[in-house]
Amino acid sequence: MGLRALFLDFEEARARAKSFLPRALFEYIDRGTEGEQALVALRSGFDARRVVPHVLRPVSQIDLSARYLGDQRRSPLIIAPTALAGLVRFDGEVLMARAAAAAQVPFVVSTQSSTSIEAIAGQVPQAELWFQLYVWRDRTQTWKLLDRIARCGVETLLLTVDTPGSPKKVHNARNGFGVPLKPSLTLSLDLALHPRWTVGVMGRYLAQGGLPSYGHYPGSVAKAVTAAIRDERFALDMVLDNAFIAELRRRWSGRLLLKGILSAGDAVQAFEEGCDGIVVSSHGGRNHDSAAQPLEVLPGIRRAVGTSATILADSGVQRGSDAAKLLAAGADAVLLGRAPLYGLAADGEGGVVTMLDQLAEELRAFMAFTGAPDLGALSSCQWVG
Repeated sequence: MGLRALFLDFEEARARAKSFLPRALFEYIDRGTEGEQALVALRSGFDARRVVPHVLRPVSQIDLSARYLGDQRRSPLIIAPTALAGLVRFDGEVLMARAAAAAQVPFVVSTQSSTSIEAIAGQVPQAELWFQLYVWRDRTQTWKLLDRIARCGVETLLLTVDTPGSPKKVHNARNGFGVPLKPSLTLSLDLALHPRWTVGVMGRYLAQGGLPSYGHYPGSVAKAVTAAIRDERFALDMVLDNAFIAELRRRWSGRLLLKGILSAGDAVQAFEEGCDGIVVSSHGGRNHDSAAQPLEVLPGIRRAVGTSATILADSGVQRGSDAAKLLAAGADAVLLGRAPLYGLAADGEGGVVTMLDQLAEELRAFMAFTGAPDLGALSSCQWVG
């Protein structure tokens, strides 16, 4: 980082990420599925939600502390799991963990991260690491992965439950992006047009012995992003049921959250199965193009599960005001997906720290203008739209 931040908000960070990253990788992060109407709905939903400010109520001390999963936190922000962040910057997951530790927020490591949980925990022991689980068809291998996670001191597990199939993403096919990465004229031209990324990220991996891959798969299964995962034992199990949740609850002694809940009935059932919390999420508009927005369904879910249940939320958060609206609608904390990735692309570890700081400051300013001294006061504000 220089004397001046390289970006001043989400949009500037996104623009820098677009300039730095190959088009194929940028659009993999940035875009949605099918007609991409879910992305439009997320943005328009946040924009349409307005608050009636209170005046003559000085709030010189804004309290951003949040309480969830039985713990008091200094911030309601969490870095969400994202696949292959190590392609955004060299050692991207490690940089994210360091930034999360500096900001004192949790970082959720993905099953499909480029760097293993062991390596991240070893390099950033001060970080609070959570883990996002995709289930492999071979349950024995899945349970072995859980054992690895537990040995690293991870106490919070997020099971993603909103991906029963493969979303249709035409832009990935047109850009030549996929795993495995397949050499093509389109992709080669893309890399040539983004030399800073090609040399600074892929070049560094090659200099250190090879291309990145999935860090949690055995080396014989996932050798590099250019190699296919052909071992059927490690194919993702897209169809999960309540019996699996019950078995996972028996095997995992830490805190368990289900990620991808949009139905009040599903939320109630999650807690009945012994889960410690849920993440109300539409997967950032990347999975189901006709899915409801978290902002729409949060109030009903909160009423259904009660005031003491832990509810986290994500999808489409670009500003502190977006986070405020999710918190007011019933969330205890907010996960950030694209925002930290764009900060990472723009300026590495420092860019993630800057993004987290900027979102927190925007949230603080929103609360000051609204007349809310703490996060709890947001839900009692008068909201329109």
